[in-house]
Amino acid sequence: MGMRSPDVDAYIRNAQPFAQPILTRIRERFHRGCPGVQEKLKWSVPSFEYKGMLGGMAAFKHHATWGLWKASLLNDTRRVLETDASSPMAAGKYTDVSQLPPEEDMVELIRQAVELNERGVKLPQRRRTADRPPPKTPADLAAALKRNARAAATFTNFSASHKRQYIEWITEARQERTRRRRVAQAIEWMAQGRPRNWKYMRRK
Repeated sequence: MGMRSPDVDAYIRNAQPFAQPILTRIRERFHRGCPGVQEKLKWSVPSFEYKGMLGGMAAFKHHATWGLWKASLLNDTRRVLETDASSPMAAGKYTDVSQLPPEEDMVELIRQAVELNERGVKLPQRRRTADRPPPKTPADLAAALKRNARAAATFTNFSASHKRQYIEWITEARQERTRRRRVAQAIEWMAQGRPRNWKYMRRK
């Protein structure tokens, strides 16, 4: 049988009121898709594990999200996990429980993730980028940085890998509207001194 963590209970209880039913529903679907699932907090957000990492969920100020660790290997015919986010752990932004994908679709993907873990299938190794210089800063990001001294200072002091994370996130946008939104979000986060993946870093 699966194990429910009191830490996850507390995380849901302390989330914004709109997010609580969303997180509860996502949690129930993980347990339905994997009766033996184990819960814990990982990177300060709830994670679900069974013979390895399955997925997780998180709540923020204005939305909640979920994701599956091996999303790129799943047969997601209904595009449940399709998102413009760069992280597999951010499949959509939900502000109401009614916006979640159909239960059967989510459960089917969770079961696929369970099967991959049972077979010992691993994600392909990502190429190391720490020692490579970042690609050239795109003109729209460079212009936005000139208008925000705090963001510019953060970007200048970033390591090559942190610069690359922002630049690739922006340049991978498929639509101009998405790209403009990412530039604006990048400037906001960098003005606060934050790297691209700050949400998923362990809080001190």
